[in-house]
Amino acid sequence: MSRRGAVQRKVPCLFVTEVKDEPSAKRERQPFKVLATDTITGKALEADVHNAVPTEKVDGTCCYVTTYKEFVWNVEEDFKPVPDTWIPAKDIEFSNGNPLPDENGHMPGWVPVEKNSKQYCWHSSVVNYEAGVALVLKHHADPGVLEISPVPLSEILEQTLELIGTNINANPYGLGNKKHPVHLLVPHGAFEIKNPPALKQNDILSWFETCMEGKVEGIVWHCADGCLIKLHRHHLGLPWPLAETYLNSQPVVISFNRTKYDYDFEPKSLFHHFSMLDGQRFDRLKDIKFDA
Repeated sequence: MSRRGAVQRKVPCLFVTEVKDEPSAKRERQPFKVLATDTITGKALEADVHNAVPTEKVDGTCCYVTTYKEFVWNVEEDFKPVPDTWIPAKDIEFSNGNPLPDENGHMPGWVPVEKNSKQYCWHSSVVNYEAGVALVLKHHADPGVLEISPVPLSEILEQTLELIGTNINANPYGLGNKKHPVHLLVPHGAFEIKNPPALKQNDILSWFETCMEGKVEGIVWHCADGCLIKLHRHHLGLPWPLAETYLNSQPVVISFNRTKYDYDFEPKSLFHHFSMLDGQRFDRLKDIKFDA
């Protein structure tokens, strides 16, 4: 599977941002907003953002696929802010063996997902360790069509992906329901924006507000040097989530050849449910339903 830049640090904004007090938000938990100015940051210019590949920012939780030793949860240790099993992100700097926060005060890292862990059950639902596959949402070979299919973990090794679905971030894409939760992995950079706006605040604002392709959480630019630059709708004072999203305006095909994997998936698993839909096409992601 082709890949673009991986997320191994907090992704900086395209524009210089400023914090503004919002009187209308006084009753909210956060009585201020971080909004974009019309000035592109020096970091974005250094990364040659004008020649970068713009992609849809998908609203989920970030995951990283890598090899990891077998381990057993230690309840007293593993649920502290930084458990013993914590893996620092690759771009983190160290001093005297200790990780240092970035310029925003963040220390990004990863916590291994154990397949029987209740805390990470939605992450585990999209990975079958025995078969060595993950459920991935990507583009189909036909233009304008999405595809859900099992992908060998070996093909996404060292990639970062976004977990989306029923129980993630209030489910902006309408996947599944309480009775039959649906979760999927989306490789970062999977959905390239074909008709992107110019890198000017007014042009991007207009694109978000008037273009169907702009009904997304934001844009992530993948630069040639591996740097990632982002812009969220919230940076321009626009709402998210939306009643209708671009991701849900495209048809989706289920491609699941069970004979290819020669594995008997658990009857209640997502893998089993999707295997029963092999070859079926739906108008939208939110139309996918499993039999009771």
